[in-house]
Amino acid sequence: MTDPIVQTHQLTKRYGNFTALDHCNLEVDRGEVFGLLGPNGAGKTTLIRTMLGYIQPTAGEAFLDGLHCHRQTLEVHRRVAYLPGEVRLFRRMRGRDVLQFLTQLRADGNVERAYRIADRLDTDLSRRVAQCSSGMRQKLGLAAVFALDTPLLILDEPTTHLDPTARNEVVQLVREAHDRGQTVLFSSHVLSEVEAVSHRTVVLRRGKLVHIQKMDELRKQHRISAQFSGELPPLPDSLDGVSGWQTRTEGAFVLDVRGDLTPLLGWLATLPIKQISIQPLGLASVYERYHASSLEDDPSPQNGIQPGEASATSSSTEPSEEVTASS
Repeated sequence: MTDPIVQTHQLTKRYGNFTALDHCNLEVDRGEVFGLLGPNGAGKTTLIRTMLGYIQPTAGEAFLDGLHCHRQTLEVHRRVAYLPGEVRLFRRMRGRDVLQFLTQLRADGNVERAYRIADRLDTDLSRRVAQCSSGMRQKLGLAAVFALDTPLLILDEPTTHLDPTARNEVVQLVREAHDRGQTVLFSSHVLSEVEAVSHRTVVLRRGKLVHIQKMDELRKQHRISAQFSGELPPLPDSLDGVSGWQTRTEGAFVLDVRGDLTPLLGWLATLPIKQISIQPLGLASVYERYHASSLEDDPSPQNGIQPGEASATSSSTEPSEEVTASS
């Protein structure tokens, strides 16, 4: 039995005739790392801010840790550490003072942990915020959020403005938060980050959650690309987990395989193959399925969506982010 810490029911937000969130039904289980994946403008921030009560929904409702997000906002915020997409900090304060102030605002704050995280991210705490680069301000926000012992961490594009080394450190910080028992909900358009740490991931497209992917199932799938000479026989019916030819041209083919590769490799060994490549299927294949240009005329989630999978969207007309990293 699952124990959801986040639940949304038919959550909808409209701006005039524009639907910015469309009947979103979503559950995030307690203790999991849950990714929101999509390009800029796909709806990730709208979903997060509506769940947190910063945006009033047109219809539907959301619950965090059993609390109604718009009727019990203060109690909800006590249980959440939130990093917004654009971190706003006190410009005249030095980095060390910012971390001390933000962690002392909360009973669950740990300033020493904040200092350690800032050091891991190579953050100069002696500078005033006004003198910090956007990347340095992002690091301060991350240090403040990961220093809170809340049941739920919500991170909106946490690696924005960061260099590759800092990005890798953020991925490790997410893993450590999970190991402490915290639930992590984070949005990103960087496939590798989502794939590295999430247990489940939703793909957002034009405001709808068009696909929910269990990452352990995806890691069992592979794509086989090969070049061959001569004739290619049809696929045997006895091969389980083979979805059929993805592409098949003269002298080459691509296959997607789920599960054990041994039976298929045994069959491929009998063919006149000149070159073969086997790679994990990865989130890229799932992402392309819903964001390929061939789907632009049909944004509905009906292509391949399973029952119970939900939808959300976002608008560039949203109010600008004004909350601090520890709100």
